[in-house]
Amino acid sequence: MGFLSGSVTFERYRITEDPTGAFGEEHLKILEKNAIDSSKANLFEAANLGFTGGSHLLDTQFDEAKNIIGDAMHFGIRLDSFQIPGPIKQAWMHMELSGALKDKPGARATKVQREEAKDAVEARCAAEAAKGNYKRMSVTEALWDSVTETLYLGSTSEKSNDMCLDFLKSTFGLEFTHVTSGSLASELANSDEQTAALFGATPISFLPDLPANVVWWNGMGENYDYLGNEFLLWLWWQWETKSDTFSLSDGSEVSGMFARSLHLDCPQGENGKESISSDSPVALPEASMAIRMGKLPRKAGLTLIRDGEQFDLTLKAETFSINSARISQVGDDVPTRETLDRIESIRQLAETVDMIYEVFCQSRLSKSWASDSKNIGRWLLSEKPLRKQSKQNKAA
Repeated sequence: MGFLSGSVTFERYRITEDPTGAFGEEHLKILEKNAIDSSKANLFEAANLGFTGGSHLLDTQFDEAKNIIGDAMHFGIRLDSFQIPGPIKQAWMHMELSGALKDKPGARATKVQREEAKDAVEARCAAEAAKGNYKRMSVTEALWDSVTETLYLGSTSEKSNDMCLDFLKSTFGLEFTHVTSGSLASELANSDEQTAALFGATPISFLPDLPANVVWWNGMGENYDYLGNEFLLWLWWQWETKSDTFSLSDGSEVSGMFARSLHLDCPQGENGKESISSDSPVALPEASMAIRMGKLPRKAGLTLIRDGEQFDLTLKAETFSINSARISQVGDDVPTRETLDRIESIRQLAETVDMIYEVFCQSRLSKSWASDSKNIGRWLLSEKPLRKQSKQNKAA
């Protein structure tokens, strides 16, 4: 999966401080100066982090034609680490202790003998690392977009992304904020009234008999990531009861449907999880039953069509990370291939998701939310089967 070909997975980070200026030779020099160099690394002592050229795992060549693409810069961040499987270390420990006790059958190792065996295993680990054995290499692709002041990281691992961000801070002097459903809601609050509504917002229950708990929400101030769960349920309600087409703030329209997969969870942590795979997962009775029990969507497959492009993706509700997204022209299964067009399509994908979320936020942070939330509750309590999406062929 990558930014320049195939399906793409990413999390986004808004660049809040950038002392580097327009992309150019200075950026390439920083990449080259901090390129990955295994020859200088002692992986037994610490993992090694460095830039790659972005073409493949071992690429350490940087040049303007390859890495600077219009108003964006593409590269990789590689992590080299030394990881011996636990069973192998246990085997080495057993061998050391067996050798120490070979003249004393049935005896138990003393504390001193165990410490000596542990030291011997550590020495063996260091020797294996020096030989280059048990080395693990992983690359996180990065797309630094100056148009939207956004860094796209091709990973959804919090640990991996934190290491990449720290490395970029130390090498380029950048500062970031993570784009999540909560931080995006803060960006989209475009009036004092909406900002006040966001500051006062708390999770709600759409069903009268259930408490307004969200166990995966930490309850910290200025953390509104639970809004992503409410957004996916609101989107479900909109597409089922109103229309599969939205008018967006720029005058364009987007049509869509839930597709391929749906993951739901009980916000009280009592009734378990539900994972559904289907061409139209919301059309299945188990999906209807799950939300009528109060479960909320945490991850959903979506198909979106806007301005002649079709985006097939999986969206994580809280982090707003985009997974396994395919970008193609409407009616064409071949992904976009031209590099500049590809990067513009990634921008359009992120913008499309954000603008649909903006429609939700305009309701969630206004007086109309009281009516909308009641209507969602009535929809959930309706004895009639939840309507199947009738226009899925339009987005197929």
